[in-house]
Amino acid sequence: MMDAFEMLQELLAQGQFELILPEAFETAKLMDKLRLVYLMNDAVESFLVFHQVKMTGSYQSDYEGELDASLQKDGDGYVLSVWQGECVVTLFFKRLELEVHLYEYSGIGHFWMKGDEDLRVLEYQIAILRDKSHYLGEEYCTEKERQLASLVDFPPLNACSYPAVPKQYRVGSEDLKEVAPEAIKLMEAFAVKAKDRELIQLLRLYEGFPKPVIAKQIAKLLKKKKHEKITQLISECLKEENKKYPRRTFSKEADKNLNQLLKKAEAKRLEFKKKGIRAEVFREEPFTMAQDDLDFHVYLLIWQNGWHKKRVTVEEIK
Repeated sequence: MMDAFEMLQELLAQGQFELILPEAFETAKLMDKLRLVYLMNDAVESFLVFHQVKMTGSYQSDYEGELDASLQKDGDGYVLSVWQGECVVTLFFKRLELEVHLYEYSGIGHFWMKGDEDLRVLEYQIAILRDKSHYLGEEYCTEKERQLASLVDFPPLNACSYPAVPKQYRVGSEDLKEVAPEAIKLMEAFAVKAKDRELIQLLRLYEGFPKPVIAKQIAKLLKKKKHEKITQLISECLKEENKKYPRRTFSKEADKNLNQLLKKAEAKRLEFKKKGIRAEVFREEPFTMAQDDLDFHVYLLIWQNGWHKKRVTVEEIK
């Protein structure tokens, strides 16, 4: 695992420098701590925290260009200067530490792309799981999560086949075309558990000949009703691993409003269940740092099977 200073260098090299300024912020005033966003997604909110810190210069919160930075030891402290174009901001601090908050993410669903929403939700959850493991270290994941994260390198299910976000927002999608042997092995294990002989045979062929044409065949199978058990098992496995993580909490009123929507969605889910229709509740929620902009959405993902293909619909609960 990288230490906090290595993480800082990584952020700056990527052109990322987003400070969370306190409400009563004053330039050159000594603060106990100042947070710099490190990794923020639905699974984790993490920060690099400067302790006993003063900030001088001009910080541009909306700057999106290239950065230049200099970090130096200064007696028993450090000096970090960051150039945002022609503006420079300097932090004088005593200590730098990583702060991490892990959250339950198996109930999170974003529906930015139409069609095959169940597979896209799964792709998204696996992707943020991999980011948690990659940027923070494997110690922030359970053993099963570390295994599931390998499915990012499984083209029939990753962003190559079922991207959760539009193309302009995808980063490094070219790197996802190669399949990892451990990902195939894990999918084989799920296929065996699902007793899906057709998929087992195709996965073994893919293991010997990891070609895009076979990946496309597997991706097509995952859309079909007769093969949905395997993705259902993956989803259930994620839910089981998520039991150790807390939900985000907000203000008392905001939590009450969200819980009312979730209760309404659950009641509707049970109505569908009585009719023999599978449905699952998903939610969208802001980061805890965005307490002034609380925007919640609750959805039902509904499986209405046809003869061969799954037909998945999304209904927002108002």
